[in-house]
Amino acid sequence: MTKSAHKPAPLSRRFSVAPMMEWTDRHCRFFHRLLTRRALLYTEMLTTGAVLNGERQRLLGFDAFEQPVALQLGGSDPRALAECARIAEGFGYKEINLNVGCPSDRVQEGRFGACLMAEPQLVAECVAAMKRAVALPVTVKCRLGIDDQDTEVSLATMAQAVQAAGADTLIVHARKALLAGLSPRENRDVPPLDYDRVYRLKAAHPRFEIVLNGGVATLEQAQNHLVHVDGAMMGRAAYQEPWRLLTVDPVLFGEPAPFASAKEAALALVPYIERELSNGVRLHGITRHLLGLFRAVPGARAFRRHLATEAVKPGADARVLIDALAQVHDSQALDSSTELAHIAAA
Repeated sequence: MTKSAHKPAPLSRRFSVAPMMEWTDRHCRFFHRLLTRRALLYTEMLTTGAVLNGERQRLLGFDAFEQPVALQLGGSDPRALAECARIAEGFGYKEINLNVGCPSDRVQEGRFGACLMAEPQLVAECVAAMKRAVALPVTVKCRLGIDDQDTEVSLATMAQAVQAAGADTLIVHARKALLAGLSPRENRDVPPLDYDRVYRLKAAHPRFEIVLNGGVATLEQAQNHLVHVDGAMMGRAAYQEPWRLLTVDPVLFGEPAPFASAKEAALALVPYIERELSNGVRLHGITRHLLGLFRAVPGARAFRRHLATEAVKPGADARVLIDALAQVHDSQALDSSTELAHIAAA
């Protein structure tokens, strides 16, 4: 069986990789799927305008091997979101997620993202419109609140509104978004995390699926959150240190890891690279997602340096990755194995 023809795992939100702009593109998702069969993967956020007016195959197309994969939409027009949901269902996505958390200025000007925390009824109307349009699960990803909102009130109001509208799940980034005075980058770190607020939300809504996002850096932390909520979503740590994903299946789902090491998983990417290069993709567009694959492993720096300097050159092919991987010492245990042993002993 080819990688593209494998049978996808059932959709579960117990562990997911967050949607991240300019990071979680289709090449990133294909690579992440080599590391974990069970994690739910998300696209980058796509606006309704892009989906309705852009080149849909380029924007929405993906390899079946990525499944289960969810599409995150940005928008606030219920009719436009419903039409985008129908289009996404036709492409084969397993979930539609509405972004109510992005704090960028561009998003605010378009009246979507975190600014919608101030309009829970509009968010509910958007959810209801998408639920009427498709048979797919419809989920919402939000913040605790924005600016001067009382997070006890803002999060409770949003949860009640979207649950009543038929949302299947609420994913909560456990920080406020401070739209006045902080940059989008600062909004990922500066507002303090408040996990207890998300735990209280779940306690108040025991039958509503709640997933926690924000600052989840290790599988051990994910396990700790799963005592209180239904799912954990990992963002930057999954991208910057993708070796961590090798522990997801055995630790959180009781299933074998797809490969014994990160090196083996990276070598399995070669056929995909060869196919994509034949379709005009540049090598760096794929290998840029692998730069954090090794940490504290002899040869890791040489691996990164080789990819960074050679993959960008015209005509670079899969041999660049193979040569980079040759710099990594097989005899050394990867951090993923170390973390797995640590979690098992805890």
